[in-house]
Amino acid sequence: MLTTNNRDDFWQALDALLPQSQLVIDRPRGFRHPRFTDFIYPLDYGYLEGTLSADGEGLDVWLGVAAEGKSLADCRVCGVIASVDLDKRDAELKLLLDCSDEEMLAIEKIYNRIECIRGLLIVRH
Repeated sequence: MLTTNNRDDFWQALDALLPQSQLVIDRPRGFRHPRFTDFIYPLDYGYLEGTLSADGEGLDVWLGVAAEGKSLADCRVCGVIASVDLDKRDAELKLLLDCSDEEMLAIEKIYNRIECIRGLLIVRH
């Protein structure tokens, strides 16, 4: 039987991207989503400049309240959302930085609120 393995080296590799990147918050907390106008961002959302995701853009990042005011080098990846957007026909990882358990669960709900998008929360142990 296959078992899951929450590998430390995977999380450490994601953490290693942070001090080498610039964080761009292009959708701050309270911002209205351009595609789904009924959605207001509950946390800061942006990307890591100088990285590359499956959509050809920088790796997407959700910033927990505990990360506000910290440098990226002092942040920690606490989880990821594996997302699939059937309309855009893409799949990618969204990094969660210094999010509380409640924030991570709220973010996962975001990716499962409409029919065309699905998300799976993977938490660092």
